[in-house]
Amino acid sequence: MKYMLLINSSASDTESADGASFEEWMTYDKDVRESGVHVSGHSLADLTTATTVRVGPSGERTVTDGPFAETREILGGYYVIDVPDLDVALDWAARCPGARGGGSVVVRPIAEFD
Repeated sequence: MKYMLLINSSASDTESADGASFEEWMTYDKDVRESGVHVSGHSLADLTTATTVRVGPSGERTVTDGPFAETREILGGYYVIDVPDLDVALDWAARCPGARGGGSVVVRPIAEFD
């Protein structure tokens, strides 16, 4: 079954204060890939580069910088993994460096429509 691991960091964290070194992230990424569970994944660019699109009831499009709403967590990246069950997905999430230092990893099953 496929699961998405959504990696969130604290909005107050700096890149170096997330509790994990670059080397730890590289080791985790290598472990995910070499284990054979990796489907896809990416790190997201800084939140200041984000753009939000909203479409109103009459179809008008509004484009704004951001999101810049007050938030406690910022989505920093994701992995999609293919594992036998939720327990294995939770194990991979717990190993993720992003789960430490005020961060979190949200585990969501991927809906597949046949």
